Amino acid sequence: MDQRPARDRTGRGVRALARRLLGRVEGDSPTPRRSNPDAVVDCAVYVNGRREPGQPHYADAYGRARHGRGAFVWLGLHDPGPAVLAAVGQTFGLDELTVEQALADGHRPTVQRHGPVTLLVLRTAGYVEHDELTDTSEVIDTGDVMVLLGDRFAITVRHGAAGALRSVRADIESRPTLLAAGPWAVAYAVCARMVDSYLEVAGHVERDLERVEEAVFARDRTTDIQHIYQLKREVVEFKRAVLPLQAPMRTLLEPDGPPRALHRWFVDVDGRLSRAVDRVAAYDDLLTSIVQSRLAQLAVEQNNDMRKIAAWAAIAATQTGIAGIYGMNFNHMPELAWRYGYAGALTLMAAAALFLYRLFRRSGWL
Repeated sequence: MDQRPARDRTGRGVRALARRLLGRVEGDSPTPRRSNPDAVVDCAVYVNGRREPGQPHYADAYGRARHGRGAFVWLGLHDPGPAVLAAVGQTFGLDELTVEQALADGHRPTVQRHGPVTLLVLRTAGYVEHDELTDTSEVIDTGDVMVLLGDRFAITVRHGAAGALRSVRADIESRPTLLAAGPWAVAYAVCARMVDSYLEVAGHVERDLERVEEAVFARDRTTDIQHIYQLKREVVEFKRAVLPLQAPMRTLLEPDGPPRALHRWFVDVDGRLSRAVDRVAAYDDLLTSIVQSRLAQLAVEQNNDMRKIAAWAAIAATQTGIAGIYGMNFNHMPELAWRYGYAGALTLMAAAALFLYRLFRRSGWL
């Protein structure tokens, strides 16, 4: 039997071992593994809806996703700087305008298509716990999250503290069948979580509204108008985050939007968004009514104060008139030389004051 193939394999193994040993002697070291920037929250490659082990550098992950069947990469960024976004844009083939939009925050919810890349912008919202409402209380913390979708990648860029996406990633990873739909499954998961957060914040705001409403219509009203205005401003900011998302969500339901397999999931998100919009709009209208009611109460209170001031002024004017007349000291003034004239004048003043007081009291001015 010919033994040359075995000897050849043995010789190749010996030569490879010799090269490794020689490399160690000469001081050669393996290529260092690249690490992601601090702005990268997470980066993973998904194949057929399942996450590959490890957290590779985003460039390596994208290279693996481009050559893998049914694979894509999900890169999560939080408040990235210009240098990081420029490098990410160069790696994933993003144009300059897309990178600039992803760098800035405060965008209005929208859906834009830049060639093969789809940009989805959503506003984040989080409820800020507070013991009592003041004229400077922060009730709702808002930010934004941008989702960049390509054929083999999904990039989420989040600005602000609200709207963390770690739980979103964990939830969608537990549903590999849904995640197998590709990058648009990430867009659905982000949209669903944002809408759920709107409904959660709306529940907290409703409790604040109930407390304000009770305080405004209580007998011992202590709520200041500035407190109501502050809550009104916070609700208006919340409204600007929720209501403008309706048009982009309807755009995603068009035939050229997400894959057909995800259509019913986006329909469900649109239904929940409609409920959030109705609740936020109702809260805004209710706050407007509360403000108007409080202003009407202030007008009534000011009117009551003015009537009390007028009543006391009339009582004081009577005393002043009587004292002024008897202080003229004319020679032929009635009762001027009367022994009890001083006491009589004081009695007259007291009787007039008592009569006017009872009259104003009966009419509700005092």
